[in-house]
Amino acid sequence: MAINTIVWGENVHEQSNAGVRDIYPEGLHGTIAAALNTDAAIHATTATLQEPEHGLGQARLDGCDVLLWWGHAAHGDVSDEIVERVALRVWEGMGLILLHSAHFSKIFKRLMGTPCNLTWREAGERERLWVTTRSHPIAAGLPDHFELENEEMYGEPFGVPEPLETVFVSWFEGGEVFRSGLTYRRGAGNVFYFRPGHETYPTYHNAHVQTVLRNAVKWAHNPQPALADATDAPNVPVERALEPISARGLQLHKPGESGLR
Repeated sequence: MAINTIVWGENVHEQSNAGVRDIYPEGLHGTIAAALNTDAAIHATTATLQEPEHGLGQARLDGCDVLLWWGHAAHGDVSDEIVERVALRVWEGMGLILLHSAHFSKIFKRLMGTPCNLTWREAGERERLWVTTRSHPIAAGLPDHFELENEEMYGEPFGVPEPLETVFVSWFEGGEVFRSGLTYRRGAGNVFYFRPGHETYPTYHNAHVQTVLRNAVKWAHNPQPALADATDAPNVPVERALEPISARGLQLHKPGESGLR
């Protein structure tokens, strides 16, 4: 069965800027989804900020295996309720891929628990991405490095937790470097941040970038069942021990009682 994938796009610049619209007439989300759908193992659809519930209703998210998220100008317009809904699905096992300016999205900050800040410069400079973990599935089929002729610079320090793996590191024409491909695990969900993708450059038309995205969807997909009762309190009382014990001290809980601790 194909990996059920949603490409979420802010869809703001495509409507307000003719230059962006010329590069991405179907929207960034549409271009990304089309690239993913060239792989028979992936079934990608799109959702946007402007749709009811941002296109991420509960039933749709429940059927989603991997969610890709692109945002930039309207992070603050995303409903906190939807952010919590997405976070819960990640904890349950849905994969999440954050693209470019989504480093500052509510959902990435929610899952990272850090400011996720960085330095940046919009000058259309050359970016060289180096594969730092050649054996990683996300890097499958790539050369040891590839270049994007024009991109927005992101520079260190990057205010995120230490990742599980760093798959890519970028060098920019101005001299800065940046950790451009980072993996995390949140609950049962696999999370990948991938840096390239400024809206005024044709980054998502690049064959290597499209390879990364297809690989990332397959890596992020968790075919195991979702975590049961993910909304319940994580601390569950155990009334019966495997080994004999002699209970000591004041007992505040009554037998059979549960709840937050």
